[in-house]
Amino acid sequence: MAKKEKKNRRLRLGRKKAIINFIMKKYAVVKIAGFQYKVAEGDELEVNKIDVEKDKDITFEEVLLIVEDGKVKIGQPLVVGSKIRAKVLEQFKGKKIRVATYKAKSRQRRVKGFRPLLTKIKIEKITVA
Repeated sequence: MAKKEKKNRRLRLGRKKAIINFIMKKYAVVKIAGFQYKVAEGDELEVNKIDVEKDKDITFEEVLLIVEDGKVKIGQPLVVGSKIRAKVLEQFKGKKIRVATYKAKSRQRRVKGFRPLLTKIKIEKITVA
């Protein structure tokens, strides 16, 4: 077998294993601060600021979808009785965002910027009812 064919075969096998692990993994889609995130146990996320102190636990009850061992539970609109427990790791300011306004033909330009307030959380447990 040529070198290239062996490499392609290894890639195909690797993809199959990744797909199987992805299907068997327990994950959920949850709504946090107005945005939807796909989370699994142990994941760390940076979300818009949540008013909770550092090292405190927080529970999210707006769970839209849960996949466990290949079985899918879809909420209408929420999965009843399911919760996601997370721990707040830190509160911080994100990277600077630059906003520029421009009006054609009038030589009017203005640049503003801001740093969004973010919260870093770690998903500890996904509970299915």
